[in-house]
Amino acid sequence: MKTYIAKDKDVKRSFFVADADGKVLGRLATKVATVLSGKHKAIYTPNVDTGDYVIVVNADKVHLTGKKRSQKIYQSYSGYPSGLKETDFDTFQKRKPKEVVRLAVKNMLPKSKLGKKMLKKLKLYTASEKPILPKSAKEIAA
Repeated sequence: MKTYIAKDKDVKRSFFVADADGKVLGRLATKVATVLSGKHKAIYTPNVDTGDYVIVVNADKVHLTGKKRSQKIYQSYSGYPSGLKETDFDTFQKRKPKEVVRLAVKNMLPKSKLGKKMLKKLKLYTASEKPILPKSAKEIAA
């Protein structure tokens, strides 16, 4: 018996919807990353993008547990001396509410061209934005 290896033409993509309202950031991000990478399918192949599209609504209403809301720091470095910028979670979420979820999911995907391709299938919306959801979209079990 030979091992099945999926091809790009064999992959049937579908849409999943995740509501982030009241959900814990890390637990939501793991489920979204699993669907984006295709690990929920029987035809999963590590070197082929077998994942589905994921639409996350209410991305600005995500929660953190414990003291992470005050202790979590987002860092960016410009490349120049003393160019390190640090931002705490509350400030970062107020300024870029969708970026919080996107970064959490991005760090759970492969750090390669394939990971970048998977991340393009993630669509994020805040509570004020109204996405057009496909009729065949399935809910991600939380």
